[in-house]
Amino acid sequence: MIEYENLQKLNAPFFSEYTKSFSETLKSGWYILGNNVKQFEQEFAKYCGTEYCVGVNSGLDALILSILSLNLPKQSEIIVQSNTYIASILSIIQAGYTPVLVEPDIETYNISPKKIEQKITKRTKAILVVHLYGKIADMISINKIAKKHNLKIIEDAAQAHGAMLNNIKAGNWSDVAAFSFYPTKNLGALGDAGAITTNNEQIANKIIALRNYGSQKKYHNKYIGYNSRLDEMQAGFLSVKLKYLDKINNHKRELAKKYNQNLNDSFIKPKTSKNFYDVFHIYNIRHKKRDELKQYLLKNRVKTEIHYPISPNNQEALQDFYKNKKNPISEEIHNTTLSLPISFFHTKQDIEKVVEYINKFK
Repeated sequence: MIEYENLQKLNAPFFSEYTKSFSETLKSGWYILGNNVKQFEQEFAKYCGTEYCVGVNSGLDALILSILSLNLPKQSEIIVQSNTYIASILSIIQAGYTPVLVEPDIETYNISPKKIEQKITKRTKAILVVHLYGKIADMISINKIAKKHNLKIIEDAAQAHGAMLNNIKAGNWSDVAAFSFYPTKNLGALGDAGAITTNNEQIANKIIALRNYGSQKKYHNKYIGYNSRLDEMQAGFLSVKLKYLDKINNHKRELAKKYNQNLNDSFIKPKTSKNFYDVFHIYNIRHKKRDELKQYLLKNRVKTEIHYPISPNNQEALQDFYKNKKNPISEEIHNTTLSLPISFFHTKQDIEKVVEYINKFK
């Protein structure tokens, strides 16, 4: 069986260093907002090329706190792409604002800059840009639009650790950027974890307070805050894994190259471009017989996933916002996309077997 993912196998190369980090943290007696968090924040900021990094509890919290840090007016609208994972949209709602869906580019799966301006109103105050599947969005065009209309930009970089456009990394293209370290991410923790990057000191300081009950000084609460702190144990594990992130990304890029070169043209493969350094958190193909293909591969002992089977406008939880509203490009993607195995533990031989099976599908 070629598994889609196996977290034990994925993390096995790091076990000895994880054990050492765990033991040192356990013996230290300091388990919340200690040296591990400070160290990881410094390391990840340096990796992303940003001035600041603030560790938080999860990717969703990273998004919510990022939005709240911008002090947007009440009743503001925030533009976000229509085919994103629901967390992007939930963060806007949880922060008290209105998410406005914009269709993606059918080739890149990221938000279409050409469609953004069509949805800008007087209430639009920000764009939440999602770097889906590990590919940075067209931030050059998006930043031009934001500057023209005086909009803030939030990056949802949950799937894009180390991804680059023109050698500038995800997390360094915006006012503030949110990362998830969910265990399956390229930089994954051993539980929930997240972080926020920014080059703005005021934003960083507000997030530092917001994650800790709205307080930077004990028992002095400046904001209506949250309990959303990156755990010391997870921060230690992340510092271990961060040393190997480029190796992980390069490995996944090599596996993706294998797919791109060998899958036949009956499957729609990810678009790659010279200036984009894609890290392939997910390697997705599209096919009109997606569900049949998924079952066919399973019968041949290849596990796959669907990211994501239901478009946000059709989610029950979001019907107050999007009832009877159609997003045909998003729905086309959600109905045809299939994610193939591309983990750090997979070998080129694994991918060759997957390709062999897929190319026989009719």
